Amino acid sequence: MNIAVVGTGYVGLVSGVCFAEMGNDVTCVDIDAAKVESLREGRLTIYEPGLEVYFDRGRREGRLVFTTDLAEAVQPADVVFLALPTPPGEGGAADLKYVLGVADDLGRLLAEAKADGAAAGWGYKVVVDKSTVPVGTAARVTAAIAQHGVVEGEDFDVVSNPEFLREGVAVEDFMKPERVVVGTSSEKAGDLMRRLYEPFVRSGNPILVMDEASAEMTKYAANAMLATKITFMNEIANLCDLVGADVDKVRRGIGTDSRIGPKFLYAGIGFGGSCFPKDVQALHRTARAEGYDFKILSAVLDVNDEQRKMLAQQVVAALGTGGDLPLAGKTLALWGLAFKPHTDDVREAPAHVLIRELTRLGADVVAFDPEAVETTKATFEREPLAGPGALRYAARSYEAVEGAHALIIATEWPEFRRPHLDRVAEGLAEGPNGFPLVFDGRNVFDPERMAEQGFEYHSVGRPHVAPVASAE
Repeated sequence: MNIAVVGTGYVGLVSGVCFAEMGNDVTCVDIDAAKVESLREGRLTIYEPGLEVYFDRGRREGRLVFTTDLAEAVQPADVVFLALPTPPGEGGAADLKYVLGVADDLGRLLAEAKADGAAAGWGYKVVVDKSTVPVGTAARVTAAIAQHGVVEGEDFDVVSNPEFLREGVAVEDFMKPERVVVGTSSEKAGDLMRRLYEPFVRSGNPILVMDEASAEMTKYAANAMLATKITFMNEIANLCDLVGADVDKVRRGIGTDSRIGPKFLYAGIGFGGSCFPKDVQALHRTARAEGYDFKILSAVLDVNDEQRKMLAQQVVAALGTGGDLPLAGKTLALWGLAFKPHTDDVREAPAHVLIRELTRLGADVVAFDPEAVETTKATFEREPLAGPGALRYAARSYEAVEGAHALIIATEWPEFRRPHLDRVAEGLAEGPNGFPLVFDGRNVFDPERMAEQGFEYHSVGRPHVAPVASAE
């Protein structure tokens, strides 16, 4: 099948590469000429485990090409995927200007081809909303295309096909999806989408065909439910801190209930990334627009905002000197910048919120991440820090802790789970109580072991264990 993917961001690039791996001819198009040139030369513009192998093979075998020319990509395509940004707009609503702008361009191209007698390749197209978009977007995309005189059902159909990719395992998720959701009222478009996705669900996972509005709502509902589970567990963790319970034991106790399940029950410093914050805000905004007070989502957003700053409060309690700048003169090592491990994505990353809060309180932060340093630099170049504290970057994890007054874990990269704790202790300055300080926002370490190693160790929702030996 011939496929065009408009947009080479995270979703577009993963989708295009994986479709090509399954034998389709894929043309990815983007207005960013530098990005397109980089991809043409074999340089991936995102980090995602496993993507490079398929990317190289698709390019080498001629099934995967890149262009800045929309008409060149769309003309031979049976299916045109719109994988465009939908950033939060005013009040948290999804901004559809990129999606609707390309839809308008597609309508113009289809109308011109129809007027010319449908030149070779310019036949019926299925236009697919792959971006996360609010309910009603398929109708708006249809209207944007049809305004140029082309006919829905004859010249084109619009389908909602939300993605459910987890960054860090996106290739596996795409190649072996738990389910494929297709929203369309067109039998013709539905049949084409089934043929496209059948090779991906050979193990029997379902292709769920439904109306467009239900498909659009499914994506938001899924992310809002997962965000709610995370937030609920963070609230339980905060209560555990107050009553002396252990959130890890509580998590195991409720996660074995098949009605609840063990996934997304890990306490920490809040959720981030490109999906959960934006999608929960957008669903909340949709509810408000319909006159409905979605109280649970209001609480999820409020708690998550507070949770991402929680570790800064712990640091102030342990190291603060009072006044408006209680962390002035303190240097803090921070391990982890990406919003989750196995990605360089820092959108809405809790680590970034933490950096802004710590530097606002006067601290200098030395940060390390295996993949997300460059994306972090780009973020803070666009939106500089406002506080008096400074941010600099370490080339290695142990370099970050040299001379620091405390270590903070903000992302649970595997390499942070079993570090040489003696090297960490040697690098850190002695804390106020005579022990090196570690603040673990992802509960990657065992409190008993940290106490045995001579650390003053603070985590999320687990009882504090007093250090029993010096770190020397």
